[in-house]
Amino acid sequence: MSKNSRNICDSKTFEFIYTTYAKDIRRFLFFKTQDMANAEDLLQDAFIKLWDNCSKVDYDKVKSYIYTIANNMFLNEKKHEKVIHKYNQQHQKHDTNESPEFVMLEKEFMDKLEKTIASLPEKQKEVFLLNRIEKKKYKEIAELLNISVKAVEKRMHQALLVMRTEIGNV
Repeated sequence: MSKNSRNICDSKTFEFIYTTYAKDIRRFLFFKTQDMANAEDLLQDAFIKLWDNCSKVDYDKVKSYIYTIANNMFLNEKKHEKVIHKYNQQHQKHDTNESPEFVMLEKEFMDKLEKTIASLPEKQKEVFLLNRIEKKKYKEIAELLNISVKAVEKRMHQALLVMRTEIGNV
C-alpha cells in the first residue's frame, strides 16, 4: 500500500482494514462472549468507533487500536451486566406483589408501632422488647433483670395495654 492509501479515513483503506482484521476480531470476541450475535455487534461497534476516529489513529497502530476498542467494548458490556444484576438483586428483595396502598399502610403501621414502643416507660419497654423481639421467656427476663417473674408479667401486661390502646391487637 502506498503512503497516500494509508489514510484510514479513505474508504478503500478502511475496507482493506476491515477485510484484514474483522474475521480474527470476530473470533476473539466470540471467544470472550460465547455468543456469535453479540460478537458480531461488538465487532461492528468497534469498526464504527474506528471510523469515527479514523483521523486520530495511526495506520501502523490500527490493529492494536481495533483490538483494544473491541476488548474495551466487551469489558464495558460485562461491567454493565454486573450493574444490572446487582440492581436487580437489590430490588428483588424490596419488591412485593402488594399494592402501593398496602405498602403505604404497612409503613404507617410500622412507624406507629415504633413510636408506641418508644413511648413506653423504660421498664415496660425493656420487658416488651426482650420478650417480643429477642424472644426471651418471662423466666429468662426475670433472671436477666434480677426481678421476679410476677414483675415481668406485670410490666408486660402494662406494655400490652398501651400497645392495644394505641394500635390495636399486637
